[in-house]
Amino acid sequence: MALLLWNKHALCVCLLFLTLPAEAASNASNLGASYDSTQSNVIFRVYSSRATQIEVDLYSSPMGSPEVLRRTLSADSTTNIFSGSLPVAALTAAGITGPVYYGYRAWGPNWPFSSTWTKGSGAGFISDVDANGNRFNPNKLLIDPYALEISHDPVNATWTDGTVYASGASYRNIDSGNAAPKSVLWVPVSQSVGVKPTRAQKDDVIYEVHVRGLTRNDSSVPAALQGTYAGAALKAPYLARLGVTAVEFLPVQETQNDANDNTPNSTAGQNYWGYATLNFFAPDRRYSSNKAPGGPTAEFQAMVKAFHDLGLKVYIDVVYNHTGEGYAWNASDPTTYNIESWRGLDNPTYYELTSDMQSSYDNTGTGGNYNTYNPVAQNLIVDSLAYWRDTMGVDGFRFDLAPVLGNTCSVGCFNFSSTDSHTAINRILQELPQRPAAGGSGIDLYAEPWAIGGNSYQLGGFPAGWSEWNGNYRDTLRQAQNDLGVTTITTASLTTRFAGSSDLFSSRSPWNSVNLMAVHDGFTLNDLYSCNGPNNNQAWPYGPSDGGNQTNYSWDQGGAVAAQRAAARVGFAFMMLSAGTPLVTGGDEYLRSLQCNNNPYNVDSVANWLNYSWTGDQNNFNAFVQGLIAFRKAHAAVRPPSFYSSAQLSWWTPAGAMADWTYMTSGSNHAIAYQFNGSLLNDISSSIYVAYNGWSGDVNFTLPPPGDGTSWYRVTDTCNWAEGPGQVRAPGAEDLMGGQGVVYSVCGRGLLLLLAKPAPTK
Repeated sequence: MALLLWNKHALCVCLLFLTLPAEAASNASNLGASYDSTQSNVIFRVYSSRATQIEVDLYSSPMGSPEVLRRTLSADSTTNIFSGSLPVAALTAAGITGPVYYGYRAWGPNWPFSSTWTKGSGAGFISDVDANGNRFNPNKLLIDPYALEISHDPVNATWTDGTVYASGASYRNIDSGNAAPKSVLWVPVSQSVGVKPTRAQKDDVIYEVHVRGLTRNDSSVPAALQGTYAGAALKAPYLARLGVTAVEFLPVQETQNDANDNTPNSTAGQNYWGYATLNFFAPDRRYSSNKAPGGPTAEFQAMVKAFHDLGLKVYIDVVYNHTGEGYAWNASDPTTYNIESWRGLDNPTYYELTSDMQSSYDNTGTGGNYNTYNPVAQNLIVDSLAYWRDTMGVDGFRFDLAPVLGNTCSVGCFNFSSTDSHTAINRILQELPQRPAAGGSGIDLYAEPWAIGGNSYQLGGFPAGWSEWNGNYRDTLRQAQNDLGVTTITTASLTTRFAGSSDLFSSRSPWNSVNLMAVHDGFTLNDLYSCNGPNNNQAWPYGPSDGGNQTNYSWDQGGAVAAQRAAARVGFAFMMLSAGTPLVTGGDEYLRSLQCNNNPYNVDSVANWLNYSWTGDQNNFNAFVQGLIAFRKAHAAVRPPSFYSSAQLSWWTPAGAMADWTYMTSGSNHAIAYQFNGSLLNDISSSIYVAYNGWSGDVNFTLPPPGDGTSWYRVTDTCNWAEGPGQVRAPGAEDLMGGQGVVYSVCGRGLLLLLAKPAPTK
């Protein structure tokens, strides 16, 4: 079938002829632009339940010149699909001999069609927005929601005036056609995405990174490929050596970022992270070394193949809770909004509006909700996910502000439901098969389980089939490390997090808990232990940035740099030695610092790109990371398929006694040890022992029995005395400690990892 790539701020629709797997939930209405089976005609199909007329304008170039053809589309009142066909011969005669650049113009109740209308006129205008929320404006050229690529961003080096896309009295009659992004249709080229890994999610270690930031500052990558999909492909061996099993890219769907290089010191309008999607199908062409039509798509697919060839999954961060089309220019003025795509085609279908239908309803903090409870708006989500899965080769998705996808309201309210079968979160489950617990084909689904207001904090509240970023894991362990004496964290709280957060995921599995200590949104792992609070208002290249969370549970360890590194080792060890799916943020493997900026969403600079020239201490930390990831991958005990039984996991006091409920719930105890019974957990070792000392001073741990015929061997001690390239011992090189009753002194805020092995022969 034909599939299209689309970008919101650049109207470029591109065509690929692809055969999708039978399970694909794919574009049943064939929306978008495509060639017919003979490739002698181009077909256009676009949905609108409220438009009274839609025309397609075709261009011979993406920008700076008027359309060369205009055609009015035919309306089907049953399906609400406007469609039309043009012979390729007619396009050729009009001067369109390569890619087809096009966009839509739409009329409706607030601006009915007038035969006297010309571009830039107000003929037919009644209102910018009517009582039913319609915002049709034929002076605004619209991106096809089902385009597979778009030609450029609305604002870019050539065109810097964003007012051409606005409605309202000052802007409604400005025609955007020459400047607007065009949807692109191109002749397809076959590109393999390789063989998808079938690994069970419980066995994954996720690496979250920005595709541009991964290589933009990497001298080992050819200059022309730095910051691109092709550059990222060259880092697949590096990530495989690190030991991670899945790379999760921050948003790669088209967003407004073409102007970043032109305004490198600007806070306002800068977009580095990419959480403002312009199109749900189009790969961002800024991250492609080949910007010709079809180039970004093929380059992304080749990147995916490079990761697949080394056994790594590829996840992408997707934003379906709001769009980059934006919100009201002024909260007191409901007339002035950008009209670039969805809003100009069917505003009440694609966006949740306030009860008076005059403004965007906001539950995201970004200006306005996408209308996720509307079936047509849901189609776009599901079709987009299927496209990225089947055509682009993606193995899973992380959903930004995912509770919005569980909203049961379409107008003026918010109510999350995990059981309503009509929500987007449940429709995704119904139509896009998930990977089985034991591994196999299917996708992995990860929710960021919070938004703003109402019942939108839903950690633990998503239905089976979904995993969630575990903010409680992050906060509990941060507080245990950094807020001793300020906040009471019991050892019972720690053990709940170490064992997979059964309080949150008891109806699912421990691996549905995504365990994180730091992510893109907040401090880096290094800064978590070296900053007492955010410092976002600093000079470029580290800022300035606005916003950011003031509650970070961070501490600079009294300014002692060695203690900061030791705390980071403990934080990383927590993730690798806990049940769940660990998430590592790009750069944390070498203690990257952003100098305490905890919200660098706008910092597209050398400070926010990964650096591969490391100090000796950074190399040592990287070796520590590799060693602990390798330990996790080798030991099934820390990757359980279900929650531990008391026979599989036991808890110990430092004195060597079993920890009872009184000990674990006392706010006076800050040291705990836990022991895995490897023989009951399909582990290569009969026993594993982890001791954590949350006190500031040394604590002696009396070791429990390692098992018949075995002794305890040290894999790692995070304390400063052991810092160096071999701080995590390689298999076979562990240090003999002895058996039951041996006393081991763990330094303040330190962690010890032991392995039971056959006792040495005398």
